[in-house]
Amino acid sequence: MRMTDGIRERGFRRWHERTLLASHGWLAGAIVAAFAAFGSLEAVLGSDGWVDHAGFTLAAFFCGAVTLFALRRFLLALVRAQKAAAQAECSGCQTFGRLEVIDAAAGSQCVRVRCRACGKAWTMDDG
Repeated sequence: MRMTDGIRERGFRRWHERTLLASHGWLAGAIVAAFAAFGSLEAVLGSDGWVDHAGFTLAAFFCGAVTLFALRRFLLALVRAQKAAAQAECSGCQTFGRLEVIDAAAGSQCVRVRCRACGKAWTMDDG
């Protein structure tokens, strides 16, 4: 979900919380896939036939690829949430996360937001 849509629907704090929860879900998936990959590698060492050997090797590569994909998604979501959090404090009243979206251009990564406490507007990067 785009940051602008999430802020409009739920508010910044809830969007940030959901993004962090989703990123940690990807981390949990990466850990499970890594255990499956290591289990498959261990099964390769104990396999007798070439069919078992090939199957467990294929499973290990697949689980390794899923692990890398999930780690990448975890890091992207985590960095995105942290970058947004670093920009979510109003410089006028030092209020964190109480903002609303004013304008978000369709092709732009810049989002105009306004503080709900004091009304000061600034630009956030949705990168």
